Amino acid sequence: MTRQPWRVAVVGGGIAGLAAAVRLRDRAPAGTEITVYEQSGALGGKLRTGELAGQPVEFGAESFLMRDPTGAESAAVALARRLGLAGRIVHPTVGQAALVVDGGLRPIPGGTLVGVPGDLDRVATVARPAADADTDGGRPLVGPDADVSVGALVRSRFGDEVVDRLVDPMLGGVYAGRADDLSLVTTMPALARTARVEHTLVGAVRAAQAAAPRAPGAPVFGTLVGGLSTLVEAAVTASGATVRRDAAVRELTPTATGWRLTVGSTRDAELVDVDAVVLAVPARPAARLLAGPAPAVAAGVGALDYASVALVTMALPQPRLPELSGFLVPSTEGLLIKAATFFTTKWGHLRRPDGLAVVRASVGRYGEEAQLQRPDADLAATVHRELSAVLGTPLPAPVDGHVQRWGGALPQYAPGHADRLAAARTALRAAHPTVALAGAGYDGVGIPVCVRSGETAAEEIITALGGSAR
Repeated sequence: MTRQPWRVAVVGGGIAGLAAAVRLRDRAPAGTEITVYEQSGALGGKLRTGELAGQPVEFGAESFLMRDPTGAESAAVALARRLGLAGRIVHPTVGQAALVVDGGLRPIPGGTLVGVPGDLDRVATVARPAADADTDGGRPLVGPDADVSVGALVRSRFGDEVVDRLVDPMLGGVYAGRADDLSLVTTMPALARTARVEHTLVGAVRAAQAAAPRAPGAPVFGTLVGGLSTLVEAAVTASGATVRRDAAVRELTPTATGWRLTVGSTRDAELVDVDAVVLAVPARPAARLLAGPAPAVAAGVGALDYASVALVTMALPQPRLPELSGFLVPSTEGLLIKAATFFTTKWGHLRRPDGLAVVRASVGRYGEEAQLQRPDADLAATVHRELSAVLGTPLPAPVDGHVQRWGGALPQYAPGHADRLAAARTALRAAHPTVALAGAGYDGVGIPVCVRSGETAAEEIITALGGSAR
């Protein structure tokens, strides 16, 4: 039995690590010492609220899902409630987005599941589904233990245009990846479940939609007045954790009673002994830390690749913008931009009486990292030019701007990711139950998924150390 009080290290100060710290504070025995180690100077990971033209603007994640796949409130909403921030949640006032097709904007058709249609007629305005390819072959689309790429499944049933013009840009907006490379099980778990039962893709989409009904008019997304960094700050406060910024954990070594962390530079290393560790860092840093104590686990975890992106935000004086939340760009359009958001149109609480508009564009697709080597000014000028071309009108010169680069930010879940992760976690629990993995590299992207991942890791640590005292 580990002595009291427990000492737990959370390596990584993103939202997954902070959610783990809050859950540890809530469920672990009183007096538990929690320390968060963040190698950069900023907490929150991809949650980062900055300022542009005198108002808060997200330079990272913009919003969170309000509901989880079962229809219950999402883990992000539950955390906001726990932190006393539920009253700050606001929703988009404009929800309609568009696709760039043949150089112009067309509304994204409704009734799809991340672009995969349950009614082929509804997508005819943007893509021509393959005729009669989605036939009943007398067996489920996907085997009971199989995983395939989203693109392979949808192309075989609906043809190339549905993938290239709908599914690929929608997945690209979330993962900066390609539908042909991304795992169905990890990126679209609801569809994967029904595809193991249904014999047609239309049937699988409809079954997945029916399994997670949404009340008419219920908001899908939310954000926080004041910015998502308020969630980060409130989580730090509620966790009561000691926060170590600019503190890179370079080595993780088992001891007789737990773990020894090597923190800081090789010339001035600090050794810290703890009882348990939550590794809430991306897959490759986690693999480096696990290479000594759990080499097989490290090999499985470290195989995950990542995409890099840049977010170019501009404040534009009284531009003529459509009444849209933004638009997505298929890679077949040949533009640098892959998505754009009209912040001050989409979010009513951000609208300004002076007509100044904030527009943000996302740049960078997996495999095209060379495009991100351009200087900030070049990226911003290209984005401004492409936005003007898509909108069909010259945009005014920005009065303020910001380029945020996120290197290695978005995991690329190849088919089989879920099985590889399950095997790695099983091996880690068997050999080292007082280490748990948390974050987007393991369980999926999005704030609710990362929050849930951190909370689950915290529960595993509590169980491994002897259970909750609360």
